[in-house]
Amino acid sequence: MACFRVADASEYLAITGWGIDDVKLAKKAWVFVGQQCKKFDITPVNYEFEVHAMSSEKLPFVLPAVFTIGPKISEDGSHRASLLLYAKLIAPHDKNSSHVRELVRGVIEGETRVLAASMTMEQIFQGTKSFKQAVFENVQLELNQFGLYIYNANVKQLVDVPGQEYFSYLGQKTQQGAVNQAKVDVAEARMLGAVGAKEREGTTLQKAAEVDAQTKVFRVRQEAIGIKEQAKVEAEVKVYENEREAVVAAAKADLATKKAAWDRQTKVAEVEASKAVAIREAELQMEVEQKNALRLTEKLKAEELSKATVQYDMQVQDSNAALYSRQKSAEAKLYEQQKAAEARKAQADAQFFEQKLAEDAKLYAKQKEAESLATVGKAKADYVAAMLQALGGNYHALRDYLMIDGGLYQEMAHINAGAVSGMQPKISIWTGADGVGAGAGVGAGGAAMQHVSGVYKMLPPLLSTVHEQTGMLPPAWMGALPPKDEAN
Repeated sequence: MACFRVADASEYLAITGWGIDDVKLAKKAWVFVGQQCKKFDITPVNYEFEVHAMSSEKLPFVLPAVFTIGPKISEDGSHRASLLLYAKLIAPHDKNSSHVRELVRGVIEGETRVLAASMTMEQIFQGTKSFKQAVFENVQLELNQFGLYIYNANVKQLVDVPGQEYFSYLGQKTQQGAVNQAKVDVAEARMLGAVGAKEREGTTLQKAAEVDAQTKVFRVRQEAIGIKEQAKVEAEVKVYENEREAVVAAAKADLATKKAAWDRQTKVAEVEASKAVAIREAELQMEVEQKNALRLTEKLKAEELSKATVQYDMQVQDSNAALYSRQKSAEAKLYEQQKAAEARKAQADAQFFEQKLAEDAKLYAKQKEAESLATVGKAKADYVAAMLQALGGNYHALRDYLMIDGGLYQEMAHINAGAVSGMQPKISIWTGADGVGAGAGVGAGGAAMQHVSGVYKMLPPLLSTVHEQTGMLPPAWMGALPPKDEAN
């Protein structure tokens, strides 16, 4: 029997079965016998991740991100294909399940790592906005095949992984640069203010000094002019009185005296006034020079202070950078030493194995050599035993035969010949075996014994001759020389 199904505002119906080739999506529909209807929610879901990635310099970092992802819905109906993919691939699972979460995480982490591996850490940090946009675009391309759409993405500030402080140092560098620039600006503003104040103060003092000097000069001049005019008037009066009272000699003398005194006083007043003006001008000039020197001193102090402050901040920043570089260098050196130790251990194992093989080869060669020596010794022993048996057990005859066979007598003759070379030795003629040859009635074994016996009998006269010519005696194991008569 048929039933009418209706989906909520945030839901869709996915109908499959009889009369439907693939999947039918609808908000409301009749569901007949042989068909199956399933509701699925299209509400976007927030997925929060901390993506671990690594730059092209092999520097790891963490990218905290929150993605709002769901099936794409549009009013013009162009979303039907992506919604159909979502209904087939994602809707059978709970959108909050670990399966969907791991799928989204895998896509985001994969695209982020691929993009980060092609960029340096400086490029990622300086172009954070473009890096995030590239991540969003690449992730969206991969999510399209699942019918998913990124409605919103919020990526937080890049952070260091535990044990790494790259972003922390970059932030400190930027902060220190701003602080240093602010300090320089403040120092320059203070310097300009102090210089302006000192210049204004010096200008005011100069103007005031000029006005005071001009006022005093004008006052002195006016007083001198007044005195002169007064003296002139009084002199004219006195002259008039003297002309009128010519008979008053005392008045003339007194007039002359007073006139001289007035003239002297006038000159003294003029000189004192000019000296006072010069002294005051010198004092004012000295004060102006002192103010200028003080102003220059303050200016130099402000400049040196700002330079020292900036230099100190730069040295601190350089020291921090050098410390970071030394730390990273020490870590790299430690890693290299560990790898070198592992390589030396592997090399030592290989050398030990090679030495063991070489020693085994030497031991095998020694064993084979010992076996060959034993075989040769056994063969020699068999040979000596056979010879001894052939000589009838005569050890002396065997000894002499072995010496002759080994070339001992030939070597002795060669040595003696070299010793008597250029001399005139005494020649002794002797025969062996008493001139007896092999008889016809003697057997083969008897002939060999007779031959060996003859050789043995030739030794005494040979050794006597050697002794007579060189003074050398035979070794003790060969016996003593026969008497001289017997040897002859």
